[in-house]
Parts: sequence; C-alpha cells; structure tokens
Amino acid sequence: MSETPEVRPPVVTPARVIIALCLVAPFVAVLWVGSYSKVDPTLIGIPFFYWYQMLWVLISTALTMVAYKLWQRDQRARKEASGGAAK
Repeated sequence: MSETPEVRPPVVTPARVIIALCLVAPFVAVLWVGSYSKVDPTLIGIPFFYWYQMLWVLISTALTMVAYKLWQRDQRARKEASGGAAK
C-alpha cells in the first residue's frame, strides 16, 4: 500500500535565482566602497562618489520592480501547476 508521493516544483528555480540577484546586486554595489571612492569622473560638477550612489537609487528601484514582477509570475505559475489550489 505505498502511495505515490506528491511531486512539487523545485524551490530553487531560474526565476528565483534572478530575483535574488536583482535584490542582492544593489547591496554589493553600494557596500563595496573601494570601487567608487574617488572624485573623478565628475558629472555636472558632482563628484563620482555622490552620483554613483544616487544612480544606484534609480537602478535599485528598477531591479526591485523586476524582482517583484518575476515573483508574481513565479507564484502564478506555481499556483497553476498545483491545479489552482492555494499553497
């Protein structure tokens, strides 16, 4: 009387890896201070140190939005794969 175990989709999917990279990239870029701790090149008189960080505010927003959209698509696909049942 052995039952067939329920087959579940893998927890680590390519979409989830991309989501993780989108969320981790801004932290790495901003916490690695040695990579942008300089004055040149300046942008309209603003030293690189400052405009680099401000650029990452915009990039982080875009990456977070991409991660959110991918997460929504991943959750929809998992729900459809499980027959529409909530997990």
